[in-house]
Amino acid sequence: MDLAQIFQGIGTMFYQESNIVIARIMLIIIGIVLVWLGKRNTLEPLIMIPMGFGMAAVNAGVLFMTSTTTGTLFVDPLVADTNGIMDGLQVYFLQPIYTLTFSNSLIACLVFLGIGVLADVGSLLRYPFTSMFIALFAELGTIMTLPIGRAMGLSYGDAAAIALVGTADGPMVLFSSMMLAPELFVPITVIAYLYLSLTYAGYPFLIRATIPREIRGNVVKLTKKTGITSGEKLAFDVIACVALCLLLPVAAPLFMSFFLGNAIKESGIIKYTKMLEDVVLYWSTFFLGLLLGVLCDASTILNPKVLPVLILGMIALGLSGIGGIIGGLLIYLINNKNFNPTIGIAGVSCVPTTAKIAQHEVVKVNKRASIIQIAMGANLSGVITSAIITGIYISMRGYFM
Repeated sequence: MDLAQIFQGIGTMFYQESNIVIARIMLIIIGIVLVWLGKRNTLEPLIMIPMGFGMAAVNAGVLFMTSTTTGTLFVDPLVADTNGIMDGLQVYFLQPIYTLTFSNSLIACLVFLGIGVLADVGSLLRYPFTSMFIALFAELGTIMTLPIGRAMGLSYGDAAAIALVGTADGPMVLFSSMMLAPELFVPITVIAYLYLSLTYAGYPFLIRATIPREIRGNVVKLTKKTGITSGEKLAFDVIACVALCLLLPVAAPLFMSFFLGNAIKESGIIKYTKMLEDVVLYWSTFFLGLLLGVLCDASTILNPKVLPVLILGMIALGLSGIGGIIGGLLIYLINNKNFNPTIGIAGVSCVPTTAKIAQHEVVKVNKRASIIQIAMGANLSGVITSAIITGIYISMRGYFM
């Protein structure tokens, strides 16, 4: 009796090359650690728990597909022809979800619909100049990492996709990498989500290192602003959506998803709001995490291009944080010091994480200071500027290919 054929997950360990085996074991351990860190809320549990389970299971469950090849029964991300897709739908248990939501970036748009429902553009409309100014500076990593990647010998598509990790927006990275660097889609997106959690843990230290304590406690004296009505927010959603879709149609699905979600909220359609917030957002977030984990098998991660992704992803997120803080410091000087430059970190567009980081660091110095309203304006502006730069990068690929 051949035990390697009966217990094939173990049997394939002896059949595969040693570097693949080591990578499989390491990824199983990493998957278990991600679940544990998600449970402790050290990393985002909504993403990390399903991702960790998927990563551990896909690297454990490798079997003999034929007498000479190994694989899994989870998903085949490389199948593209019609016959292959039809065969895949009958073999791989997550293939229908991958084919119908990942390969066309629908999953990113579903997440953006949910984010739109949660967002309040009122803070952006109250302080439009400050919000957009900071958000533009917070794209420093997105802009600077592209030429760095090119200098390292990467193609335009690969360098642009990795540079967009600097947007600190997971769905945006997923959307762009599928179009710009489909062969690197898995490592770029997985690394982006891992780095978002890890780098946000580092952003508080960046704030403390660059902004003096006495300035971090600044109370911003705001001029009295009239409330922004739901009608004004709805008008902004429609006009901004149409304008941005006209300018950058390659990113139109993202623009429409975000602004439609917000418009539904502002229109007071409660049933749709609950559906998008409670069902669509959490369904898409769960399967986003699960499929990212399942796609993270050893052979994919051992792609030699993964090392530049690791390095450039960290550079992009670090530079974006520094750029946001520079924007905050400039507003501080422009407003004759009536500003708190800590708000700058909120220009890095992960709603509402970076805005919360800014508020938390300010309160640690001065419990009476509240900057969350302005920070959320910069945060939402960051989402919009990130989508704009994504559209520009995708539109420019024709000039470099």
